[in-house]
Amino acid sequence: MERVKLGNTGIEVSRLCFGSLTMTPAQANLSIREGAELIKYAYSKGINFIDTAEYYENYQYIREALKDINRKDYVITTKCYAYTREMAAKSLDKALRELDTDYIDIFMLHEQESIYTLKGHREAIEFFLEAKEQGKIRAFGISTHFIAGVLGANQLNEVEIIHPIINIDGIGIQDGNVMDMIKALEVSHSLGKGIYGMKPLGGGHLISRYKEAFEFVQNIEYIHSIAIGMQSKEEIDCNVSLIENGTIPMNLADNLKKKNRKLIVADYCIGCGNCVNRCCHSGIEIIEGKAVPNENCILCSYCAKACPEFCIKIV
Repeated sequence: MERVKLGNTGIEVSRLCFGSLTMTPAQANLSIREGAELIKYAYSKGINFIDTAEYYENYQYIREALKDINRKDYVITTKCYAYTREMAAKSLDKALRELDTDYIDIFMLHEQESIYTLKGHREAIEFFLEAKEQGKIRAFGISTHFIAGVLGANQLNEVEIIHPIINIDGIGIQDGNVMDMIKALEVSHSLGKGIYGMKPLGGGHLISRYKEAFEFVQNIEYIHSIAIGMQSKEEIDCNVSLIENGTIPMNLADNLKKKNRKLIVADYCIGCGNCVNRCCHSGIEIIEGKAVPNENCILCSYCAKACPEFCIKIV
């Protein structure tokens, strides 16, 4: 698989990034062995780039996979919500320890909304810049669901890499449309920032238009890599074929179209509302004392982590 450099960082990544959230208990609930085997299989297909986060609680999957992967040839991105030096230090230490690695390739602040949230995380940013000088991380960046988050990152030279939502219908963009996002990212590119997009299939909503959706993101020349969740070898094969050939074998295509993930809420939901407060997409609501997803849900599963009863899953 073709590799490209992420902006001015010099970090070379495959055009496809392994989105690792889908293997976690909130979604596929794979065993550590199963998850590690998938990561290794993806690597054998040319995918040398994985996206994770402290919030996903899946470092152990990657640690196991790294036993059979050339670490120097593998790029790991992780993210955290730290806003103080102490919180940032704990997050970095946790990642290094649980991944059993000496460095993290890209460390990001998770879900940044604007220049104001970035300014509110200044202490953490300064810590990560010091960690970069010490060789503990190679590059610093942010993930965001907001155009304002991209515009804020464009104002800070310290932000080297941006991980935004980008898909043909703009599903999940919180403050505008896909063309507004593209314009903001065009500026990011002109500033030499690396860009790898998330949710090209809109959290599964665009599976019926998978070829069109992939081509749309691929044709944005300054999107260096595309992160997508993969929870089976079949999905890996489909996505690799789409990136490399622009199409996928008919039998795999039929299976992909049939796959229709959905968010389910167990009957024992107590209607506490934690999920509603956690969702930044207004994708779930309390109806008659129970959490119910709606058309705004992008199947990110973040609401599941906020559920004290663990009754929300994506299947």
